[in-house]
Amino acid sequence: MTFSEHSNKNGAPTGSREWLLALSVSLGAALLVVAPFFWLGNASGHDIAFHASSWLDVAGQWREGIFLPRWTEWANHGFGEPRFIFYPPLSWMLGAALSFVVPWNAVPGVFIVMVQTMAGACAFALARRFLPDKAALFGAGCYAANPYTLLVVYMRSDFAELLSCALLPLVVLTALQLCGLVENRRRSVPRAMALFAVAFAVVWLSNAPAGVLASYSVALIFAWAVFERKSLQPLWRGAGGLALGFGLAGFYLLPAAYEQRWVNISQALSSGLQPSDNFLYTTISDPEHNVFNGIASSVAVLLLAMTVIAGIAARRTSVQEQGRDEAKKLWRVLLLLCAAAAILMIRPSSFLWIHLPKLRFVQFPWRWMAIVAVPYAYFSAAAMVRKRMRWIWCVVVLAAVCGTATFLVKKAWWDSDDIPSLQEAVENDQGFEGTDEYDPAGDDHTNLPEKAPRIRILPAEEPEGVAPWEWSGSASQAETPVDRWSAEEKEFRVTSLISLRVELRVLDYPAWRVTVNGQMVRPEHAETTSQMVLLLPSGWQHVKVKFVRTQDRKLGIAISVLSVLTLLALLNAGGLRLLSASP
Repeated sequence: MTFSEHSNKNGAPTGSREWLLALSVSLGAALLVVAPFFWLGNASGHDIAFHASSWLDVAGQWREGIFLPRWTEWANHGFGEPRFIFYPPLSWMLGAALSFVVPWNAVPGVFIVMVQTMAGACAFALARRFLPDKAALFGAGCYAANPYTLLVVYMRSDFAELLSCALLPLVVLTALQLCGLVENRRRSVPRAMALFAVAFAVVWLSNAPAGVLASYSVALIFAWAVFERKSLQPLWRGAGGLALGFGLAGFYLLPAAYEQRWVNISQALSSGLQPSDNFLYTTISDPEHNVFNGIASSVAVLLLAMTVIAGIAARRTSVQEQGRDEAKKLWRVLLLLCAAAAILMIRPSSFLWIHLPKLRFVQFPWRWMAIVAVPYAYFSAAAMVRKRMRWIWCVVVLAAVCGTATFLVKKAWWDSDDIPSLQEAVENDQGFEGTDEYDPAGDDHTNLPEKAPRIRILPAEEPEGVAPWEWSGSASQAETPVDRWSAEEKEFRVTSLISLRVELRVLDYPAWRVTVNGQMVRPEHAETTSQMVLLLPSGWQHVKVKFVRTQDRKLGIAISVLSVLTLLALLNAGGLRLLSASP
């Protein structure tokens, strides 16, 4: 029995049995990816501390009743930072949620298994639309354990990027249906637009660099559709889908864009993090950077070579039940995406990285492997349809993936103490290091002490003719009972016979509102940092410091609410159209 005998005739939907098989294959591939975790511990990649600390902070804030955190309480050793305004929410919310189900040290492995199982299922959804079920199952396994995933898991520990990449096959499929290059089975443009917008928004809400990659990729698909169909209709549909997708993510995107002026966001492009430093096989003065960039470049070359070989095989594949025209259109689109990604990974594309909006914030050109992985998985699945190529290609894929995994496992750092160390630092009221690009403007977080009291009391001015230990002693006698000290609200009282200088373990930020006895006051700053300092007169003072919702956040929420209502209207319109079209 051949693969083609298992294809869905006339595009009939795949049954639940096939979906269960797809989930099983994806789960199996994901478990193989994390297999080294069982005997080596957690992979301690470049970003493990960043993501694990975010999970810990969010889990703690949930216990305080803060559902959608905006301020990272324990960053900068307890002084905090607005990390959660700028970093998309889905990955740190998922990591924090898993901590309530499994032990903390198991969270990274469980996160990877869940996300890569979903990745395989999304790849299956794309492949099954054009290929027999068994071939699509192979594509699901290929995507769940593709070489770029292995690089991210073992050496980068970028859990947000893993989550965003899982949805990319679905973004490509819904974009193709929206612009008309692939027949929409539901024959409903509103429904196609809604599905595309949801998938696109989820990518942005998972990882901002991946959102930029997805935006340029779908824009390329829509532009190609205009050329292929010789009509501007795909452009208008695509623009509508993109607008709705951005609107759904507006509660995150608008504040993240507007409030960049309030932080040192330029540090995201500091030395070693610029695109010019990270083209394939680029070397700089940092030896560690050069070693990793060489590894990432080699993985990119391998992935591109595998994709080209599989693409050649896929081009010759006959997909009789699905129709040759759609398969050819998909092949051309995926080849276009692969070629664009390959060009953007090499230095001659520097002018594009300079002039295309926001592309430089992707930082690493080899991140375009996330896009290449989609054609790689589909072409690998299509190559399995040909009898002559089937077993040869299967062996080639297994050899490439297993070889890459073995190499990366040996090169990776393995350390299960990362999360326990962060937990201990939080429990000891010490916190963890902050992030350069999320440091409030005017602050140099390297000057902040690693261990500081929540409230430090000093005299407002040094009295004349009094020894330092005498006036310092007078200030220390001030009473400062704390009524509340949470991530987004600090409340305490001060009683003193002299005027005081009160230094809080909080970095000033425009979203903080400070009131003393109900009257709003403007805090002062320390000399070299943005530490919040209050000058209080003698007597009894009631101080409240609260992280409020700024106007940009309110507008972002309003845009998202309107977008959700539009989404529901599109889904309803699509459903009514289907009912009216049924016999």
